[in-house]
Amino acid sequence: MSTVEQLASNFRRLDQFARADTAIHRLDARAKVVVTLGFVVTVASFDRYAVSALLPLFIFPIVLAALGRLPTGYLVKNLALAIPFALTIGLFNPVFDREIVFQLGSLALSGGWISCASIVLRAVLTLGAALILVGVTGFPGVCGALDRLGMPRILAMQMLFLYRYIFVLLDDGARGARALALRSCGNRPRLTTVASLLGFLLLRSWRRAEDVYTAMLARAYSGEIRCRKVYRFGAGEFFFVFGWLAVFCMLRAYDVTHLLGSLLLQYLP
Repeated sequence: MSTVEQLASNFRRLDQFARADTAIHRLDARAKVVVTLGFVVTVASFDRYAVSALLPLFIFPIVLAALGRLPTGYLVKNLALAIPFALTIGLFNPVFDREIVFQLGSLALSGGWISCASIVLRAVLTLGAALILVGVTGFPGVCGALDRLGMPRILAMQMLFLYRYIFVLLDDGARGARALALRSCGNRPRLTTVASLLGFLLLRSWRRAEDVYTAMLARAYSGEIRCRKVYRFGAGEFFFVFGWLAVFCMLRAYDVTHLLGSLLLQYLP
């Protein structure tokens, strides 16, 4: 299986997870979107040197993944892909921020290393929350919730179409790459050949987009996002939203890791 096909298969697994029937899956999509947005805002609001204070926030993705019965291996594998990108963003922090902010015996850490670790933690937390949200809701459900929460409908529809037809584009790209590999007999293809293949893929995508739009108009498309599930914001959603938001506010106001460490030191001899 090629890399493109593996990528497409990896994305499709999220749709399979979203078809499960658990208490988290049955919640209104708007409640899950609001809580996830609150979680992302909470993570982003911490100081750039915050590391230990971010650790208690892992309770949110862990609890939701457990209640949604999402496979741990799948989540860890995809989260590991984000770490190199986060490291690239924070790679130059130790170069520009050399002030020592943490000293443990002979080990001295500058602010740059701590802020780099904070960036990696934030990336893992936010990406993990996004993956779990799609895994327990489905991307169409997320787009429908954003539309009902006030996002401009054109943006929500563009996100939905991008997600739906990215698989078609990936399949076309995989077939083209497979045909190119078979015709090159193991030799490296020339740059002009690759450019021609990409141009053909672009023209084919353009033509398919026209055909899809014509078919949508023929079926009385009105610009509304329609979901198979009928959601209702009830008492369960109310307690879900305000319960998690209260937890986020508490974790933001108090450094739980520091408090637990101080409590532990009191009982040590």
